[in-house]
Amino acid sequence: MNSYGVVGNPISHSLSPKIHRMFAMETGDDLVYDAIFSSIGKFHETVLNFRKKGGLGLNITVPFKEQAYFLADVHSNRASVAGVANLIQFNDNQIFADNTDGVGLIRDLNDNLGVALHSKRILLFGAGGASRGVLGPLLHSRPKTLTIANRSKIKAEALAKKNQRDQCVVKGVALTEIDGDQYDVVINATASSLGGEELRIPDGIFSGDSIAYDMMYGPSAQKFLRKAAKKGATKTADGLGMLVEQAAESFLIWRGVRPNAFEVIRHLREG
Repeated sequence: MNSYGVVGNPISHSLSPKIHRMFAMETGDDLVYDAIFSSIGKFHETVLNFRKKGGLGLNITVPFKEQAYFLADVHSNRASVAGVANLIQFNDNQIFADNTDGVGLIRDLNDNLGVALHSKRILLFGAGGASRGVLGPLLHSRPKTLTIANRSKIKAEALAKKNQRDQCVVKGVALTEIDGDQYDVVINATASSLGGEELRIPDGIFSGDSIAYDMMYGPSAQKFLRKAAKKGATKTADGLGMLVEQAAESFLIWRGVRPNAFEVIRHLREG
C-alpha cells in the first residue's frame, strides 16, 4: 500500500486525510493517508519511524515546517527560497523537501477567487514560516508593493530585505505602522486565528476593491474575516482553497497526476 500522511501538533482537526482520499478516488489511485501527531521534541523520530514502516511521503504542518526543511537532504528551489518545507518525499536514501503552500495560495486567489495580483498592493500579516512559504510566489505575481507587518519589526524588515525585487517595493514594518496606508489584498499568515487571538486591523486600510484572506480555514478564520469585512474589505476568504490546492500540488509530486482541486473545494464547502 502507498502510505502518506500529514504530521503536526495539533493535527486532529486536519482535513488533509479526507482531501487526499478524495483525490485518490478521483484518480483511481491506491493510497493511505493518515493524520500523525508528533510531540514537539520528537518530530525527527516521528518522521523516521514513518519512513521505516514503508511510508513514501509526508505533508508537514504547524509547528514543524522549519524542522522538515533541515531534516531533508535535497530541497526544491521554492523550499530553498522559503527556508521551510510542507512536504517531504523519501527517495532511496535521501529525503527531498518542497514547499507547495505558495502555489496553493496563488492558485486559490487566481483561479478560484478571480483575484489577479499583478500591480496590486499586498499586506502580509506575519513574518514566520507561513509567510516565508508564500512570499516567493506572491512576489513572482508582480504586485506593485508588498508590505510585511509583524509584531517584531526587526523580523519583518529582515524578511523583506531577503526578498527584494526590482519590480516591486518590498518593506517590513511593525503592526502599528500600517495606519494610513491602503491595500488591495490583505493576507493573514499569523497564528492568531489558530490561537483565537484578535489581530489589530486599522481603519481605512482596505481599498475600494479589496480582499481579506486568512490562511487558516473554517471557524478559526472567521474572527479575522468578520473584522476585516467591518473595516471595509469588499471580499473575504478563508484558506480552505489554499489547503486543497497545496494538497493537489503535493499529490502531483508524489503520484504524478494533478487532481481536480476545484471539485474537492466545492464538496468541502457544501459539506
